[in-house]
Amino acid sequence: MRAMPNIAAVLKTEISRIARKEMRSEIQSLKQAVSTQRAQIATLKKRAETAERLLRQLSKGAARATPAKAAAEDDESAGGLRFSAKGLKSLRIKLALSANDMGLLLGATGQSVYNWESGKVRPHAKHLPAIAALRGQGKKEVAKRLEALQAQAS
Repeated sequence: MRAMPNIAAVLKTEISRIARKEMRSEIQSLKQAVSTQRAQIATLKKRAETAERLLRQLSKGAARATPAKAAAEDDESAGGLRFSAKGLKSLRIKLALSANDMGLLLGATGQSVYNWESGKVRPHAKHLPAIAALRGQGKKEVAKRLEALQAQAS
């Protein structure tokens, strides 16, 4: 006679096999949920970083705009005289002056004139009236004034 398997043992192994099968399907769905959540977290982190970067750029832009506003107020306090780097360079070329000669006429150095023309710096308020006065003069008047200044210097 053949020995009959223990029904309790067979039942126990069958129940554990079915339980593992069910757990496997449940765990698979949880793994998928975790992976999608991780992907969402990564995209949210990227969005947050770009938003912070944009905020830093905007705050730097606002900080840079503040000195420009102050410079504009300086122009207004200087009697409404305005200044543009491009305009200064075209004036110097129109009057056929070197940067050193222009600096001599304005009471500044040639390097200062180059810096003003490049837009790196703005002239002080004390130089703006001299620049405005040069705008109204012709080549001959400026040449005479320059000769007089060079004669005084030597």
